[in-house]
Amino acid sequence: MPIFKPGPQQAPAWGSLDRFDFVQLEHGAKHAFERLGAKEKLVVVGGRCVLKFGDQQIYASHGSIHDLKAAGDRFEILDVMKPVTLVRFAGRWGEEIGGAGLFEVLASDDPKDIGDPVPYPKRTNFDCHYHDCDEYWIVCEGAGEVVTEGKHYRVGPGDGVAIGMGHHHDFPIVEAPVKAIWFETTMEGRKRRGHLYDHTHGKAEPQLDRV
Repeated sequence: MPIFKPGPQQAPAWGSLDRFDFVQLEHGAKHAFERLGAKEKLVVVGGRCVLKFGDQQIYASHGSIHDLKAAGDRFEILDVMKPVTLVRFAGRWGEEIGGAGLFEVLASDDPKDIGDPVPYPKRTNFDCHYHDCDEYWIVCEGAGEVVTEGKHYRVGPGDGVAIGMGHHHDFPIVEAPVKAIWFETTMEGRKRRGHLYDHTHGKAEPQLDRV
């Protein structure tokens, strides 16, 4: 099952993401992260803080994304100016990744889908697509239904969705507006970036062991 929770030994063994964790800090807080993985990524979902990592010290806020470069580096929150929510990733992904960011999914009364055709009802403008890499979604707010591997799963806050390379995936239904993180890990195969479609890029070749 591709739905998994925060913490250790929750992510599917076939992927290069070992775990993700939510961190919520109040105004004035400080926090030091112990190193958990060969690679680490931190995404600021909301709020504002002073973040130190490696030799950098920056003001981090909604949507900022940061990576540890050296083996001995770690993340530290030196001060929280506005209550902050962070999502931390740890794993073994490669140097060339697809990317990461925040996305929203909203209900639509008149869905317009540029993705591949689907046989199920859709009430969002999200496009059904695949990638030349594995992808992970982390749901931060809202609730709805995702489709991957041809199966439907209900998701809500705190859920992770693991999507193997080449598997079509979709977010056709939302019950409450969704705010989530996308993280595309190591590029593989033809290493084409972005959303890929059968009708434009050629038929998907899903990795059948990544389910």
